[in-house]
Amino acid sequence: MDVERFIARWRNNEGGAERANFPLFLTELCAVLDLPQPDPADATRERNDYVFERAVTFRDEGGRSGHGRIDLYRRGCFVLEAKQSRERGGAKEVPLAPEQATLPGIEAVRGRRSAHRGWDVLMRNAREQAEQYARALPESHGWPPFILTVDVGHAIEVFADFSGQGKNYRQFPDRGGYRIFLDDLRDAAVRERLRGIWLDPHGLDPAKRAARVTKDIAQRLASVSKLLEDRGHQAEPVAHFLMRCLFTMFAEDTGLLEPGSFTELLADARANPESFAPLLEGLWADMDKGGFSHVMRKPVRRFNGGLFADRRAIPLHREEIGELYEAARHVWTEVEPAIFGTLLEQALDKDERRRLGAHYTPRAYVERLVIATVIEPLQREWEGAVLGTVERERAADPQAAIRAVHEFHERLAATRVLDPACGTGNFLYVALELMKRLEGDVLEVLADLGGQEALALETATVHPRNFLGMELNPRAAAIAELVLWLGYLQWQLRNGGVVADPVLEKLSNISAMDAVLRHDPERSKADGSGVELPNPRRPEWPEADYIVGNPPFIGGKDVRGRLGEAYATALWKAHPKINKSADFVMYWWDRAAERLTEKGTRLKRFGFVTTNSITQEFSRRVMARRMEGRPPVSLVMAVPDHPWTKASKDAAAVRIAMTVAEAGAREGVLLEVASESGLDTDAPVIDLTPSIGRINADLSVGADVTQAKPLRANAGLCSPGVKLHGAGFILTRAQAATLRGAERSGAERSGAERSGAERSGAERSGAERSGADFWPVKPYVNGRGLAGKIKSSFIIDFFETSEEIARRQFPVHYQHLMTTVRRDRAKQFAKSPTSDARSYLDKWWVFGKPRPELRSAIASLIRYVVTIETTKHRVFQFVEGNVLPDNMLVCMALGSGPIDGSAAI
Repeated sequence: MDVERFIARWRNNEGGAERANFPLFLTELCAVLDLPQPDPADATRERNDYVFERAVTFRDEGGRSGHGRIDLYRRGCFVLEAKQSRERGGAKEVPLAPEQATLPGIEAVRGRRSAHRGWDVLMRNAREQAEQYARALPESHGWPPFILTVDVGHAIEVFADFSGQGKNYRQFPDRGGYRIFLDDLRDAAVRERLRGIWLDPHGLDPAKRAARVTKDIAQRLASVSKLLEDRGHQAEPVAHFLMRCLFTMFAEDTGLLEPGSFTELLADARANPESFAPLLEGLWADMDKGGFSHVMRKPVRRFNGGLFADRRAIPLHREEIGELYEAARHVWTEVEPAIFGTLLEQALDKDERRRLGAHYTPRAYVERLVIATVIEPLQREWEGAVLGTVERERAADPQAAIRAVHEFHERLAATRVLDPACGTGNFLYVALELMKRLEGDVLEVLADLGGQEALALETATVHPRNFLGMELNPRAAAIAELVLWLGYLQWQLRNGGVVADPVLEKLSNISAMDAVLRHDPERSKADGSGVELPNPRRPEWPEADYIVGNPPFIGGKDVRGRLGEAYATALWKAHPKINKSADFVMYWWDRAAERLTEKGTRLKRFGFVTTNSITQEFSRRVMARRMEGRPPVSLVMAVPDHPWTKASKDAAAVRIAMTVAEAGAREGVLLEVASESGLDTDAPVIDLTPSIGRINADLSVGADVTQAKPLRANAGLCSPGVKLHGAGFILTRAQAATLRGAERSGAERSGAERSGAERSGAERSGAERSGADFWPVKPYVNGRGLAGKIKSSFIIDFFETSEEIARRQFPVHYQHLMTTVRRDRAKQFAKSPTSDARSYLDKWWVFGKPRPELRSAIASLIRYVVTIETTKHRVFQFVEGNVLPDNMLVCMALGSGPIDGSAAI
């Protein structure tokens, strides 16, 4: 069947029950699109992956179940729900809204666009039903990327969520094109889109193609940036020059400038490089002010906004202009702002450039946190309170229904989102785009209720001005503002929105500042021992409805080393309630929790990416204090262990946690990773298993084991192994043999054979225990060795041996420790002169924590029991009594068990 015959056949169908017509309609549609037809349904559901009437079972929170049938289901592709509206005057007609019924010329023609919108309530109900079916699918099927609603013989509506979360199905590809009428099937591009939904749904994900385009553009900008820096240009002017270039490319492709005009300018300049800088400066001056452009020889819009206030252009060589020309030839409407900021920052930073494209946050990960923090509460209000009012009032009081939608739109447009560590704006952009998608749904309902007249009254819109950022790096802050504008203008132009002059408003929504510390100017200490940051205090954060972001990943033990003594000291003074060992990210978490519980606060939720060490004691204490406070903070969503950055050879994979908090005592959903794949691609797949309940501070659901108290009866039953504080103590088998040979050769040359009388009591005890002369090298095992991941190793142990005896009797081993351990401990003391660091340096030839109580407990044992402290699987093993355990092993002085000592108990 060809397209024309299909359209004619179904347009003339007034239809009976949808159950009778939808299988035929969809079967014929598959024939028109050259798609495989649905399979016969199997008696068991397991193999019903592409069938009509696919059975599903609903389960609510109370454990009650019900049954339903998906009209058409294709696993991994879509859930389709069909309805059939009626012609006017026919049976079961879906009537026009009262205010439309009296308008002349409002006649619905099936399969064509018209002003008749009376059936939209039918389609909205179908969409809600399809989403319920998607939720009821077996967990192993995952969330389908598409939801399709079909008015048989009239239209198909398409909604997509490529994140795999099923929480944000939105109009696809946009508000203007998500509804496909019969007439639209004549368009080959529309038919290919539908084929893609059936055959390769994830191939339609715009983020995938956008990622490829964006990376290529960033690489070309990186090439120009490097060439200019090699010629002696400073990094900051180069960065701002290239940002102006790329926005001009974007303006050209989106029609804000004459299409092709800037590419043509670059092509001319390649032939005459001397003209490049004057032409560009002239164009940017015209774009700044608007009006007739002598460079373009036609009027240009007024852009303003500060971007072109500095219109200086750097003269470029022919090959550099060529790189810009190739970048300009890309389709800039396909650029993905969610990763563009990160890639641009890498392109412009000589230290980061080598990692270009290797280390950025996949958009799906950002969406996961933004949806949970920002979109879920907004969507809950929209779908619950607002649409509920619409359904109740649309017939009896349509103006009340319009008013409810209008008021929600006003609240949505006024919603403020803050990222207090915004970097290049990835999280803010994703929040902006997802809120624009929700706004699209709102405006569609408004049009259904009141037509264009109702839309004309909507002057508010979700706008970059309400997406606020704080970022220490001024260049990243400038990129963040640019990213927001790119994303906003992309959305407006794709969806038929208005872009008024000036195209770029001058906003102050991104502040280049430290979000966790303010201080007076740096000064020298009174005693001359260094510098200090006087009057440290916490900065004020702007008011916001939601806070979301990804603060820096710096472990608590690294704060002083990474940020400096003066900064660390000032930070601790400004935040006296946070313990000094907490990870750096916890200063953001604690401040957001404080804002959440302030009297009269505007803040509703906050969500952060943190290191997955948030569940460990020092960082966990920060959360626990807020969760146990009055009023309390509760976690409404948490992922305790999640992959984060795209991994590559030069960018180690990072594991993180996500937490979303609300004020008050409430339950949440804990998401644990069930499987993960494709982590080195632009589209990683993470499957999560949910658990509902009160989420504890250690990101668990159920009994809060962090509140367990130690039993006095268990005192002394176990001990951690020795803590070295110096990698120089550890030897491979070859190193141990080399040192032993050198030691004995030296003793033979000096004739200084040791006698038993020269040995200390401890040495004699060691000799008696081992049945051989005392020797300071002993077998050593850590967690990786216990798991068989590394070969056996040895350790230099001078426990209860004085420095003098160690130096005189074992000079080679002593010298080895002198050049390794002592050097490292001296460096650590210089960096962080704590009392512990001083004591470790004073006795540098001995382990930091030699564990005398453990040694005495296992001294008489042939073997003892150990287990790795932090592990997914709790396994207990025997090790021989002469082996020294690492600090990350928990040891028990129990010697019974199988004779070979290898079995787990």
